[in-house]
Amino acid sequence: MSISWSSPMLVKLADPSQTPLSRPITDNEGSWIVSMGYLISAFSNVIGSFLLDKIGRKYSVLVCAVPKLSMAFFLIFVTEVWMVIFARAVMMLNDCFLFCVVPVYAAEIASITQRGSLGTFLQLFSSLGVVITLAVGPFVSYYTFSYILLAMVAITTIPVFFLPESPFFQYSKGKADEALKTLTRIRGSETQAKLELDDYAKSAEKSIKISKVELLKNKIFLKSLLLCFLLYGGSQIVGFNAVSFYLQTILISTKTNVAPEVASVVIGVIQTMGSLSVTLLTAVLARKHILILSLSGMFIGMIGLGVFFQLCAPEFNVTGFMNYLPIISLIFVVYCYSAGFGSLIWPIGAELFEGPSRAFGTTLGLVVCQLTIFATAKYFLDMTSALGPASTYWFFSGMCVIVAILIAVFLPETKDKTFSEIQDSLGKTEKGVS
Repeated sequence: MSISWSSPMLVKLADPSQTPLSRPITDNEGSWIVSMGYLISAFSNVIGSFLLDKIGRKYSVLVCAVPKLSMAFFLIFVTEVWMVIFARAVMMLNDCFLFCVVPVYAAEIASITQRGSLGTFLQLFSSLGVVITLAVGPFVSYYTFSYILLAMVAITTIPVFFLPESPFFQYSKGKADEALKTLTRIRGSETQAKLELDDYAKSAEKSIKISKVELLKNKIFLKSLLLCFLLYGGSQIVGFNAVSFYLQTILISTKTNVAPEVASVVIGVIQTMGSLSVTLLTAVLARKHILILSLSGMFIGMIGLGVFFQLCAPEFNVTGFMNYLPIISLIFVVYCYSAGFGSLIWPIGAELFEGPSRAFGTTLGLVVCQLTIFATAKYFLDMTSALGPASTYWFFSGMCVIVAILIAVFLPETKDKTFSEIQDSLGKTEKGVS
């Protein structure tokens, strides 16, 4: 809900009759509200790597809850633009850190066969939050939605207290007995738990304790890191979040006969359906194939949006098929992103690194991700103003093609492979950390 907050709330903050602020916000201020948190997170999340390895995966999630709850409460009382920017920046900082913690936790707690589907749950629950925001946000006041957001943050934090710690983290801290107990509880079989513990031991034997500086000199780690950059950064330069953050604003600009509030709800539901379907797709298709198909569908959607804005001048009376083209195109973009690229980059990114370097590697990947989110969120409106909407969406379609080609050529398949096997496929032939 927090991630998609801007879609309905920016419209209210810019409306003199609905804003809780002393004055309506400008487009430039709106772009800072959307993007500031990502800029801060790009640098602060380096600390996240330390927290992941110091206090564990589970408690890293809980650490995020306190500032997030505080800022959800603070948003109820904002009266000036700077207060909104501050609150949203802190909330997004915590949301971004969760996108670093959760994939690592999911990768380490899931079995080999479940790792892909469990890893996609991050996108699934994110999509559910988007649906709630788009279904409720446009139809209630700013204050009512703020109370709902506060309640949802509290409700979703409580179950975390009952989750087990990552068995890999426990093992890495010399708590092999606790790791065995956790694995036995999760797998339901002590025999299977001991086999996985043996894999942890093999991983540890291959690795040596090494500084972060030395790690950055390791060729296999750098290869994994570049692939992580491709996935995490590529997920943003294809334009999905730029479209998502300004969804209701984009729908209003199309001036079709379909109510923007209704269309945004439909698109939110489609996004959730996409996130649900990826759990089925990962069972039957290779992950590389899903990523490439996903980007192909996004390419079609972005082309459609560009065609609509190219053909429909401001004075053009939108009728017939053109009335539905932008919605159909947005559905293509949202569904295909959620059914593939948006869901799979998180588990795959975590799988690319071996245990000792996983927290550090995924954190650096997330830094690139957040910088590209900041750039697209902050300058999306400027880009559409300078180049025109059509050229902007065609630019994103071109990025879809480039990212798909790079994935097809360089990304190894990770489905049904142990972490050691994935490292072998990356070219690991000698003892070291990767």
